Amino acid sequence: NHHPDPSKPENLVDLIRTVHATEAELGLAFDGDGDRLGVVTRGGNIIYPDRQLMLFARDILTRVKGAPIIYDVKCSQRLPIAIRDAGGEPLMWKTGHSLVKAKLKETGAPLAGEMSGHIFFSERWYGFVDATYTAARLLEILSRSADPSAVVDGLPTSFSTPELNVSCAEGEPPKIIERLLAEAKFPGAEILTIDGLRAEYDDGFGLIRASNTTPVLVLRFEGHTQAALDRIQHDFMQALRKVKPDAHVGAAAH
Repeated sequence: NHHPDPSKPENLVDLIRTVHATEAELGLAFDGDGDRLGVVTRGGNIIYPDRQLMLFARDILTRVKGAPIIYDVKCSQRLPIAIRDAGGEPLMWKTGHSLVKAKLKETGAPLAGEMSGHIFFSERWYGFVDATYTAARLLEILSRSADPSAVVDGLPTSFSTPELNVSCAEGEPPKIIERLLAEAKFPGAEILTIDGLRAEYDDGFGLIRASNTTPVLVLRFEGHTQAALDRIQHDFMQALRKVKPDAHVGAAAH
């Protein structure tokens, strides 16, 4: 058995196996309180929430032209490109269920989502998270295609890490972020400070932010190639260890 957390690949192994054994088109996984959705294709590929948002944005923007689409700082660099290509206005925001929900209400956006799996629809829905409804919207979109797996497998992707954590003392993470913003150098990158420090490169991004709930630093890295991912992660870890020499990176615990 395993924990009901669809954001962790190891928790989707049984679902992938069942999809394959039953020759199903798609597999859906729900977390313990039913507000986050995991999706796997018949080929065993996991469609993470930032890629799910690409699909939902494309659909919604055919009806709500030029609308803002909200996503959190942990999402793929490919997502805002997909939103713009569909005629929308990408809006990066802070991580956190309540923070994203408040931004949705403030802006009147028809769609918002987090890498954690919380997806909010205010177009044809009420602006709160419900993974069963999210699954229904996904199936509605995919039902229009003769090959649903090809649709989701065809969504833009990159090389990326899962969410990574660095344990800290109580109260330490914000101080580390403050020092990084003051001292760290990331040549060739645009620095975003919406939530922590996100360095945007032409070929990927690196993120380090303080968790909202526990004394840990949250890290995530993405590269358009494996080499870009490795370079960005190396540069970030080098910068982090200058301000926290005992930094030990581990997989995020949910």
